[in-house]
Amino acid sequence: MSKKNKLIVLIILILAADQLLKLWVKLNHPTGEIIRVFGMDWFRLHFIENPGMAWGWKFGNEAGKAILTLFRLVAVVIGTWYLGKFIKEKYAYGFLVCAGLIYAGAVGNLIDSLFYGVIFDKGLHFSPILNDYIGYTGVATLSSEGYSSLLHGSVVDMLYFPILQGHFPDWFPFIGGNAFEFFSPIFNIADASISVGVITLFLFQQKLIRKESQEVPATGTTNSDTSDQTQIL
Repeated sequence: MSKKNKLIVLIILILAADQLLKLWVKLNHPTGEIIRVFGMDWFRLHFIENPGMAWGWKFGNEAGKAILTLFRLVAVVIGTWYLGKFIKEKYAYGFLVCAGLIYAGAVGNLIDSLFYGVIFDKGLHFSPILNDYIGYTGVATLSSEGYSSLLHGSVVDMLYFPILQGHFPDWFPFIGGNAFEFFSPIFNIADASISVGVITLFLFQQKLIRKESQEVPATGTTNSDTSDQTQIL
């Protein structure tokens, strides 16, 4: 299998895993529900919805949400072009994998933002009256009457790993006695894919961001040898 096909398979697998988990959670559980995976306290599914960017940051009202979704769409289009360029220019396979992880994660969250508002009957949405996002009760179902419009869907998050919990020592400045938790963010497979790709590139950029070396001619004759022979002749 060519590197291009391997990369395509990787992206499809990440997207399938991301969307299948999101659909299962969205269609079977109410927001806020917590499930301990295999009974483990440090590995939970905690269903929440995110109207904005990573870490739950919001980007204004409905207009801001639409702008954010369009930005994601443009980024994915540009990313598609760059992926093709990287493959054509024969970048190292490790770099292609990292780029593919980032790309797959971006597409995964774009799907939520683009379509979830029109295919589900319930979801986190913006209320002009309250000038804020409001949640819902019960379990969502697939419906032709969506809870919002195209570009205004909320991203589904559920992965939660509260590995360490406790309190800061009283002698800590400013935060002494306050509760702490590691790892507190709630995210999804698409977020994880982006993070793994970015962190790996950051840590191993000198090794990964390179093109494949040119093959030595089959005869084993180097350019310098050929030049020397030409001069002698």
